[in-house]
Amino acid sequence: MNAADDCRPTHDRMPVIVGVGQLMRQWVADDGTDVSAAPSPQGLRAAAARIALADSGAGDALGHAIDQIIVIRTMADSIPGLPQIFGRAENPPGALCDALGIALDPDNLIYGHVGGDQPQILVSEAASAIWAGEKQAVLIAGAEATGAMKVAQKAGLNLGWQQAASGDFTDRGYGDPLLSRYARTNGLGAPTTTYPAFEQALAHRWGHDSAQHRAAMSALWAGFSQVAAHHPQTQFPDARDADFLSQPSAENFPIAEPYLKWNVAQDAVNQGAALVMVSSALADRLQIPETKRIYLHGAAAAKDVCPTARADLSQSVPTIWALTQALDAAKIVDARTIEYIDLYSCFPVAVFLAAEALGVDWRTQAQRLTLTGGLPFFGGAGNGYSLHAIATLVDRLRGGARGTYGLILANGGFLSKEAAGIYAAHPPAEWQAARHMSSAYLPEGPGLLAEDCTGQIESWSVGYRRGEAADGYAFVRTASGARALAKCRAGDAPIFAARAARAKGALIGTAQNIRHIDGINHLEFSV
Repeated sequence: MNAADDCRPTHDRMPVIVGVGQLMRQWVADDGTDVSAAPSPQGLRAAAARIALADSGAGDALGHAIDQIIVIRTMADSIPGLPQIFGRAENPPGALCDALGIALDPDNLIYGHVGGDQPQILVSEAASAIWAGEKQAVLIAGAEATGAMKVAQKAGLNLGWQQAASGDFTDRGYGDPLLSRYARTNGLGAPTTTYPAFEQALAHRWGHDSAQHRAAMSALWAGFSQVAAHHPQTQFPDARDADFLSQPSAENFPIAEPYLKWNVAQDAVNQGAALVMVSSALADRLQIPETKRIYLHGAAAAKDVCPTARADLSQSVPTIWALTQALDAAKIVDARTIEYIDLYSCFPVAVFLAAEALGVDWRTQAQRLTLTGGLPFFGGAGNGYSLHAIATLVDRLRGGARGTYGLILANGGFLSKEAAGIYAAHPPAEWQAARHMSSAYLPEGPGLLAEDCTGQIESWSVGYRRGEAADGYAFVRTASGARALAKCRAGDAPIFAARAARAKGALIGTAQNIRHIDGINHLEFSV
């Protein structure tokens, strides 16, 4: 028996990734530009899928064996009512099918729902379907061309992305709402608005003032930026050092306290990624080499409640649970022994909390926590970012020592949905489906107030537009333990920003009055 035989799976339905592909396109435009050369979401998806099929070594034969295609939902399709200024593919998985010359029934053409957790969720789903004998080969693909869209808008060009539907497909929709009406009414909204609540709460738990936490974020991100500078598919390859990242400037302007522009995910990308997962029996029939095969050893997923209902804004119970359970399923006792790690990195707090859960010191090992360079530097490819991370991990595991492991943590919403996966180039001793957390693991959050009240600030943020304070909010805890979320009235954000500056960002624990008017909680300031 040779070494390859020692690594053979024990079951012919063992799911295995056999092909991955990813690409990035830089694109500039002017009045004379041929828009036919501009990237599009559907074009990038098809190109990534072709790369993945070719990567397997089985090419066309594998393409003919595909019995399900899943397309990751674009960001433009993730917000109800958002205008599609250049049009869209009306049937995204069907358009991919047509581009690849594959014919599938509508039940096997899937358009996923919203969330950056989806790449790992969908890999786990495909693996379970293959193990159950329901599918033999699943193609997952995603792409964003927001960069091209922004360039074309600025240049006054029409990209013409409209593509008529070709048959029916299964659209999973938007998924469950991630913010309640109470949260939206009183100040939360976009990720750049909401994530500061977690970042500020974590900074307070760690004993950081605003300067200390900005230094921590900048040190972490400088390490990520160095990794991005060496990834071939990076959208923003310029390495950024901690000094640049920590200082407000024309290129690194304030977004929302405590974030500057390069602290957050950058969406102006043209990136696509794809992978193919098959049964081991099919891989054998297609003579796909063992050196191409990567196995899922453990997976777990967990959801949280709306941020206003969470017991502790400085913690993420689903992050801890998903990582712990995926490691347990893979029989890994110490996460620090994992060779390759990619933690979802839309904002620093997401990485800080995951590193804390894993016991990995981000201060000395920042570069070890990303395979791509993360969403601010590699590129924030929307719901599909972690598909790039998985594709990169597959390449690393193929080239690494037999017996090494890789970990992916994908995050959706506002630390709302976490999905973890453990991968290796050798098959697991036994197959396990992904584990899922029930709400019983979540501690009960505080009651919410919609009334005049007084309490202490629990977390806060001020948002900026063109360098000026434009809005703000605070979570406030009363003496009874209840919580109120309240926002600045029009024109009050500069007052709140000035107060924060005087306190060096250390507002948590200070007194705050709230006035409830016409269904909205407002922060009250004495001038």
